[in-house]
Amino acid sequence: MQLELPIAPIRHPDAPGDGLSIQERFEVFHQLNPWILEQLEVLTFDCVDRGLKRVGIGMLFEVLRWQYGRATRGEPWRLNNDFRSRYVRELLNLHPEWSALFEIRKIRTS
Repeated sequence: MQLELPIAPIRHPDAPGDGLSIQERFEVFHQLNPWILEQLEVLTFDCVDRGLKRVGIGMLFEVLRWQYGRATRGEPWRLNNDFRSRYVRELLNLHPEWSALFEIRKIRTS
């Protein structure tokens, strides 16, 4: 079964974010693109349904990038790898029962 993800345009902040921490940039990006967390949640539910015991956020990012690339033409988009650890934490805030699925490391930068 292939997931059909509804894809929305990605939006980046108007200002490049100079001087903002990774967390601050993530918060602005997430406010502009709430669909990304929603789609990561859909992908994780699919992994759980398939019986996976471990899931990597890197894999989920690449699946989302691949699905997005299949669904769109024209202007490229960016899903910043700096935000991966933040998205995992958001997923676990929504679904603490997934704590065994993801490996969480200490955040080294803010």
